Amino acid sequence: MSRIDLRPPAKEGQGERQSFSVEIADTAASRAQGLMYRESLAPEAGMLFIYETPRRAEFWMKNTLIPLDIIFADAQGRVTVVHENAVPGDETPIPGGDNVLYVLEINGGLAKKAGIVPGSEMRHPLIRAGAWPCR
Repeated sequence: MSRIDLRPPAKEGQGERQSFSVEIADTAASRAQGLMYRESLAPEAGMLFIYETPRRAEFWMKNTLIPLDIIFADAQGRVTVVHENAVPGDETPIPGGDNVLYVLEINGGLAKKAGIVPGSEMRHPLIRAGAWPCR
């Protein structure tokens, strides 16, 4: 487990930095498994999916038992798409767009509560070219 921080876009000028304890999914197997079959997720926990190269990303909720917010980000860790309250078990693809390198899954409803919107920035040691770098 490690921590990821998110902050709202500078132009928004509102909201505070949010922090989540995350598991890392950076292999094909761990990304395929994701949060499937879990009956709960701690309130300030999540999973950070990391790809080898930017790509077009789509997620689905097959075998996922809890509602999730799915947050897609580019190579700089800048949030590009926020999908709120993905429905457990739904196999409808959830598009994240092009040039996605990172995807963060957290409990459904937390993105809105935390003020996470497109333009928000992620900070984590594995986000090497980050717009908001770790020091």
